[in-house]
Amino acid sequence: MTNVDGALVERTRTLSSQSPERIPQPGSALTMPGSPPGADNARLGAPGFRRGERPTGGAVHNRRMSLQNRTLFITGASRGIGRAIALRAAADGANVVIAAKTTEPHPKLPGTIHSAAADVVAAGGQALAVAMDIRDEAQVDAAVAAAVARFGGIDILVNNASAISLTGTLETPMKRFDLMHQVNVRGTFMCTQKAIPHLRRSSNPHVLNLAPPLHATLQPKWFAPHGAYTMAKYGMTLCVLGMAAEFREAGIAVNGLWPRTTIDTEAIRLIAGQEARRRARSPQIMADAAHWVLTQGSREFTGRFLIDEDVLREAGVTDLSRYRDAAVQESELMPDFFL
Repeated sequence: MTNVDGALVERTRTLSSQSPERIPQPGSALTMPGSPPGADNARLGAPGFRRGERPTGGAVHNRRMSLQNRTLFITGASRGIGRAIALRAAADGANVVIAAKTTEPHPKLPGTIHSAAADVVAAGGQALAVAMDIRDEAQVDAAVAAAVARFGGIDILVNNASAISLTGTLETPMKRFDLMHQVNVRGTFMCTQKAIPHLRRSSNPHVLNLAPPLHATLQPKWFAPHGAYTMAKYGMTLCVLGMAAEFREAGIAVNGLWPRTTIDTEAIRLIAGQEARRRARSPQIMADAAHWVLTQGSREFTGRFLIDEDVLREAGVTDLSRYRDAAVQESELMPDFFL
């Protein structure tokens, strides 16, 4: 078992039993402080773009689609996908709350909440680093209060933190089962619950869960090898399903986003090796897709289960090669789980 910033990964039976073409992308994991094909939507729609204003390649850029002066609360943002989303928002001049575990440098994994916050400032945004255990209600309350005290409110919540253990029923100790459910589904539910009163005051409030698609995940092949993890991750998906409907009248968007391929993070290197990283896309694809989602009108664009490359293609990005190693073909990229 490997602990990757709170992501628990069984490296023996589970990885060897999976197809080599499908390596899991764990994302940013539980933080513990020292104290539409494939998108479940036939069409994504493109609110926010006017005719003739869609880019034709590279990242999405549109002056009307900006997160300037918006406040994002991102869990698990000290590295990986969460950090990439933070930096993309910072490029617009956003305020970013880095709510994560790592306060001191890790011997194997780069990045702390403080280094991520410094990177946000360097990229053009404002930052607040908050050490937070997502399992601890008092710490989540304190983190949300700190964000509101510093920036005056919260406009966007990104539920990125996740714990993973790719183990079968007999190989999953209950403490590991509890950890995944406390971080993934309970953490997502709790952070959303605590943020909602502040999101209600925003002019364009969004909740974005890094969660797998609703329908594609409901197959035995995703539950049989690691049922506990899939249940915990699918709980984040069900939060999208329920909360999008619950808060639609309040104008709060709740959506899910998932990568088509594995994503190149240090966690992937530790779990699956350097070759797996080479055949993964960069975290920037998730950051650009998230940026597009978070700049849509919250009253119109909600309740979607989105895939990163589908979002970008709908936004007019036709060339995705910038997100992969130049020596790797699109056909060689490793598909992610749950698709």
